[in-house]
Amino acid sequence: MTTTVLTTTDHRGVATVTLNNPAKHNAFDDAMISALRLAFDQLRERDDVRVVVLRSDGKHFSAGADLDYMKRMATYDYGHNLHDAEMLAGMLRALYELPQPTIARIQGAALGGAVGLVSCCDMAVATRGASFALSEVKIGLVPATISPYVLRAIGERAARRYFLTGERFDAHRALELGLVSEVADEESLDADVDMLVNALLANGPEAVRAAKDLIANVAGEPLTTELVEDTCARIAHIRVSSEGQEGLSAFLEKRTPNWQER
Repeated sequence: MTTTVLTTTDHRGVATVTLNNPAKHNAFDDAMISALRLAFDQLRERDDVRVVVLRSDGKHFSAGADLDYMKRMATYDYGHNLHDAEMLAGMLRALYELPQPTIARIQGAALGGAVGLVSCCDMAVATRGASFALSEVKIGLVPATISPYVLRAIGERAARRYFLTGERFDAHRALELGLVSEVADEESLDADVDMLVNALLANGPEAVRAAKDLIANVAGEPLTTELVEDTCARIAHIRVSSEGQEGLSAFLEKRTPNWQER
């Protein structure tokens, strides 16, 4: 039986999670959703993993939900559909809340729920030929489960267009919307992903995680005394940490900090 989700980790601590069902354009079903959730939960617990790259094999990143899976869902009652949606929601949240920085590597089409996967990642690189669609309305559905993450990525105004029209848009439009961070030529896709990976690896591992947690706790919050005090406590804590002390010392002494490869 083919494993539809593969996870590898290299010597640098870069984990790669690969959608591995190219025959079906990496469309996902309940088994793939469960496998992705397991992969993300396991990565969450690994202190040796510094960066997570989400990619896929084959022509397309992901065609969204698998056709046979959708046929089965059509026969489910409300309770079974609710459970199924909760499984997908749990997987997306596990990806979104990974403490490590996450990068989506996108080629070909990213449709429906695949846009949710991209939106859950901290950054994304797509080929010039990539295309995207929130096409659920075309078959009488809505992008409900992925909506919290897509709205955070592209904003309400763009969502009002693309949730309602279901139209496809290209990589350059995705860049304008903030869904992707970089647009790359096909042959330079891996190099552009590696550029982001190397930029992340040059930074303090604990600081990167702390910066991601900072964003999650500050974004959208009102500017209260409690929020200001929390940010002060965060910087004070990391300044006195061993990594913070090493980083400051390396900067002042004009040397490479100990977390960088020599």
